[in-house]
Amino acid sequence: MRTNRVRLWYRLHRWSSLICTLFLLVSCITGLPLIFHDEIDHLMHPGHSLLQTASGHASVSLQSLVKETERLHPGMHPMFVVLDEQQPTVHVTLSRTGNGDLSQRVIESYNAYTGARIDTDVPGQDFMDYVLKLHQELFADIPGELFLGVMAVVLLVSLISGAIVYGPFMRRLEFGTVRWNRSNGLPWFDVHNVLGIVTLCWMLLIAGTGLLNAISTPLFAAWRADRMAKTLTPYRDLPPVSETVSVDAVRAAAQLSLPDRKLTAIVYPHPLYSSPWHFLVYTEGRTPITSRIFTPVLVDARTGHVTSSQQFPWYIHALEVSRPLHFGDYGGLPLKIIWAFLDIAFIAVLVSGLALWWKKRNGSQGVLDLGRDSNLNSEVSSS
Repeated sequence: MRTNRVRLWYRLHRWSSLICTLFLLVSCITGLPLIFHDEIDHLMHPGHSLLQTASGHASVSLQSLVKETERLHPGMHPMFVVLDEQQPTVHVTLSRTGNGDLSQRVIESYNAYTGARIDTDVPGQDFMDYVLKLHQELFADIPGELFLGVMAVVLLVSLISGAIVYGPFMRRLEFGTVRWNRSNGLPWFDVHNVLGIVTLCWMLLIAGTGLLNAISTPLFAAWRADRMAKTLTPYRDLPPVSETVSVDAVRAAAQLSLPDRKLTAIVYPHPLYSSPWHFLVYTEGRTPITSRIFTPVLVDARTGHVTSSQQFPWYIHALEVSRPLHFGDYGGLPLKIIWAFLDIAFIAVLVSGLALWWKKRNGSQGVLDLGRDSNLNSEVSSS
């Protein structure tokens, strides 16, 4: 590769890295506790892990739990019923306004076997909730998610350009060499390159899955505008449902339609989250892989009959699989520990890159400026 071409890739790598480094540091630092979100949640809320799983299927009436939650919070409207078989618990979400604004909502949790109330969750008030919002959207809602999606693209550019210039810069050194006894930023340079190439595949994976998560809202909007809109065509001239069948009837209809899958959530009729005429039931598989892939079921809110049980399109499946992979949530605690070490290594890559830029900005030469370093120019020319 010619020197001027390497210089071009080098500059692309440097400036793309500088653009996204600050936001990547925020993402990496907040992502570290999020890797152990479940473990931290159990420490902060020990009562959640005290439930004992009974044998057989949970038989408590979901409708009775919804009615109890409405009694506890008069004037509020049911939005979601979430079923967690691992705890086992049922979470009922009510909205204060009923217009889809989830900023004013309450969640009541119940034992799935006895119906006993466990506790009241205050959404958005938990420490990990704040960490997740900072990681996902920088407290800027959908614009923040899309902005981080752009930063993920910039990161991909930085990684690819960095991999291209790695060879010309390091071809005459043994792999893993760090020249601690040298000056002019060489130790920072070597640490940056070694950790960067070691974690490259992992960083590509994190950048790709992070990009998918950042554009999740447009992806679901595309699904609603395409496949779901076609399914709802016969209902367009009907008024919104005022009286619905019981949520127990909805659960029974969905289970009858997909007996090999388990129900995870039931969404009440709403134009933003399901449809004005249907309950939207989310189901998942029972194997480690299929448990990450959801199949939606639309149940007519007037009749309790299943309208549709089609699988999500491929891009939604890709999003579903990417979410747990982004946080290493596929292989239990061992994989999470590996993810944490890789996250810390990536933080070191970012810090060493900032140190290199700072030294160059303050007039240091040597490895920090390809155009002025004759040794590096000869390395590139000979390659």
